[in-house]
Amino acid sequence: MRSTAPHPLPFAFALVPGLVGLVGLVPACTEAAAQTAPVPAADAGAQATTGSTHAVVANLTSAVLDAGQSAAAGDLRQDACPAGMVLVEGEYCPNVELTCVRYRDPPVGPYAYFRCDEYKKPAKCLGKRVHKRFCIDAVEHVEPGTDLPMNKKSWTDATRVCEGEGARLCMTSEWQFACEGEEMRPYPYGWDRDSTACNVDIERGLGRVGKLVDHRTPASAHPRCVSPFGVHDMSGNVDEWATVDGAARGAREVMKGSWWMPGRHACRQFQGGHGASYGGTESGVRCCRDAPANQLATR
Repeated sequence: MRSTAPHPLPFAFALVPGLVGLVGLVPACTEAAAQTAPVPAADAGAQATTGSTHAVVANLTSAVLDAGQSAAAGDLRQDACPAGMVLVEGEYCPNVELTCVRYRDPPVGPYAYFRCDEYKKPAKCLGKRVHKRFCIDAVEHVEPGTDLPMNKKSWTDATRVCEGEGARLCMTSEWQFACEGEEMRPYPYGWDRDSTACNVDIERGLGRVGKLVDHRTPASAHPRCVSPFGVHDMSGNVDEWATVDGAARGAREVMKGSWWMPGRHACRQFQGGHGASYGGTESGVRCCRDAPANQLATR
């Protein structure tokens, strides 16, 4: 994504007071493979259970279907994707230009030119769009027997969770499209930043490096934090692992959506540099899988 602003800042870093070094210093508005760094081994804790995730989805079914994209004639989402997932289909723009017209924070301090309160509408697609059709989890994977999203999962852990259910981690292009829709929204819910829509912008009581305070909220706690396709919590709550499109081994893993701290929280933002074995309090899981071809479209 190309992001323009009154005062261009090519590298905007997520520096939280007292937590410097917690978030990898990477360009937050470019889709590129981030270099990895040595990190502690992840806690390979409890795996997700299909039943627990589906129980959460059952409570959100109406909201998901109301907010989601209209299905193609005769190709209903519940037929195209397994329970707990929604169909994402449409024309994706690989290279988007977004312009921030108003920032939230003053032009000095840790968040200068970082959190955008209002983006110019519409966004501009630079180049040719690509058709995509796939399934994605309607909500973040939850801990067994709870409504809280999984955490302390590394890229490797998240890969195993998804593969254990016959799915896979989302590619970055898939994750972004599920978040922004064909409008290319900067935030899953729209163009103006809304700190009340999602679990974001908590500034106090964050803890410190290696000992973050857990501020996860239940998957059902933010019904307005929903994308055009009906996907929940793609901004905040927990970071979600994704695999970089076309990346070589060693530069393949990034986290998308950010977590509860004051981050960018935009659909095109990513967090890199942790490596495949990092699993922190803020790192969670969302899965994708290929969708069957639309039979009507192929006749």
